[in-house]
Amino acid sequence: MAVIALIGTGLVGRAWAISFARAGHQVRLFDETAGLAEKAVAFAAEMLPLLAAEDLLDGQSPGDVAARLRIAASLEEALDGAAHVQESTPEDLEIKKRVFGRLDRLAPPETVLASSTSAILPSLFTEALAGRARCLVVHPINPPYLIPAVEVVPAPWTDAAVVERTRVLMAAAGQAPIVMKRELDGFVMNRMQGALLEEAFRLVADGYASVEDVDIGIREGLALRWSFMGPFETIDLNAPGGIRDYVVRYQQIYSRLFASMQRRVDWAGDVLAAAERERRARLAAGQLPQRQRWRDRRLMALAAHKRRADRDIGK
Repeated sequence: MAVIALIGTGLVGRAWAISFARAGHQVRLFDETAGLAEKAVAFAAEMLPLLAAEDLLDGQSPGDVAARLRIAASLEEALDGAAHVQESTPEDLEIKKRVFGRLDRLAPPETVLASSTSAILPSLFTEALAGRARCLVVHPINPPYLIPAVEVVPAPWTDAAVVERTRVLMAAAGQAPIVMKRELDGFVMNRMQGALLEEAFRLVADGYASVEDVDIGIREGLALRWSFMGPFETIDLNAPGGIRDYVVRYQQIYSRLFASMQRRVDWAGDVLAAAERERRARLAAGQLPQRQRWRDRRLMALAAHKRRADRDIGK
């Protein structure tokens, strides 16, 4: 197994620590903010027994997984012998440029340098680097130890062998890599999520549905299929003759709708007050942390169910 260096150990970095340690890697954690790496290790110690209870540690004990986590006293120590670096510092272009400049100078030449950024194109912070061919984005949906999908996004100059090496590493760690052919603002997942949120805000702003009704439509409708099938497989199975038959039958419905989907609603406008009022009526602000823990426990149960279903029914 490899040495993985995690640079930045906040919400995303600490989640990566669990994913990589569960996969058997030796994980070194470094953060410039004092005490943050220690908090990440403590978070893992809290989460690992919960994951074990759902059989999400691949038969390993929480102690065995936790033993693979080590706090590095310096960036140099974290990078020493690392096969892969996963950077998860704040979402700020200047910070990314500074951090990747240091990583490129200090990391062994064969080390892959990956960023967890969800919104910054890899070309914007790697262009000037001598080792830019080994740099790319590996963007997870947090937390990656529960949600497998991860976007592998190359810059125009990223070596194809680096992309493939990263894909193999992620797949072996239990992630489900989305390997993009080239970089694009928003990558894949934020563009898909953004399209859905745009329509959700329009429906509420224009008075067609409540916030809860929109949530029901996803939670009790579309998401039930989407939790184990994507949109293309969904439509391939929703017409007798497959995807071509679906397009012949139903494209005219969506083409008719498209014109009314081109107008943006300002999410921070009047609709925000209405959406917040509805949400706070259903969940008081003080209950958000408790509900977030509920969400994570539900995600654990769903992940466990999907593993069992994959084994018993097939993917």
